[in-house]
Amino acid sequence: MRMVKKITIAGAGRVGATAAHLAAIKELGNIVIWNRTESTAKGIALDISESMSIEESDVDVIGTSDFSQTKNSDVVAITMGAQRKEGQSRDELLFINADMIKGVMEQLVKYSPKAIFIIVTNPVDVMVYLAYKISKLPKNKMIGMAGILDSARFRNFIGKRLNVSVDDVSALVLGGHGDFMVPLPNHVDINGVPLTQMLPKSEIDQMVERTRNGGAEIISLMKDSSAFYAPAASLVQMIESIVKDKKRVLPCAAYLDGEYGLKDVFVGVPVKIGDDGVESVIELKLTDEEMDNLKKSAGKIKESITLLKNKKYF
Repeated sequence: MRMVKKITIAGAGRVGATAAHLAAIKELGNIVIWNRTESTAKGIALDISESMSIEESDVDVIGTSDFSQTKNSDVVAITMGAQRKEGQSRDELLFINADMIKGVMEQLVKYSPKAIFIIVTNPVDVMVYLAYKISKLPKNKMIGMAGILDSARFRNFIGKRLNVSVDDVSALVLGGHGDFMVPLPNHVDINGVPLTQMLPKSEIDQMVERTRNGGAEIISLMKDSSAFYAPAASLVQMIESIVKDKKRVLPCAAYLDGEYGLKDVFVGVPVKIGDDGVESVIELKLTDEEMDNLKKSAGKIKESITLLKNKKYF
């Protein structure tokens, strides 16, 4: 008999609820939606559960505010946190969301000490470091979701501009999830054809800038919400690679201990993800400019980490 995985999603906001729905449709495992407001978690779980007969999925979905019901999860994804408002940077959420991460992390680890943890809360590169320090888990068990989302936006813009299937567009965005992210146009290809042979640098630069501002663009349009469909889909791609041990190579915020010349920081880089979490970090050959940009991005992340350290968050 196939062992059914258990997935906890902490946070019943739009990202968490959408991810729970997608994961249930894909039958990735039984799902626990944890939220401080139990009625919200229960309502969302019931709604998703009632849709499963239509989707022909047999997974269980429950909502709770009781940490004990998350016990023995295989994957725990933390999506809770204040969302960005128009004109607000991801970094402005730092202390608000750090308080939330600190408030739940110890309990989640207590009940699921063997789980792989995925942090979605912004600023994600800093929040995943905080969660790592609080949890004291091995570095491979803690991952931040960002690079998949940023890369998906980049791929989408390229595919639409060239009028080709996004299936044929391979693109990577490294670094922090924010203004200092590092899209890599030199590593983009369309079914093997380099992007630099298909578009002039000026147009590529425009898509790079739009990728950097992808989240802010959506906030400016929606006013009362930040993005949630694409972040949820990115999260579920990570969950699927873990619970199915697919060993996908995906851009995620991983702990670096010398790779790319960086230490003691979570930064978006290509990693192989399987049932043991981050199984290896893939080191790309970067140009001097790309490497400088990656180090600048890591430097900004470390500045925010220092702010948390000075405030005794860990």
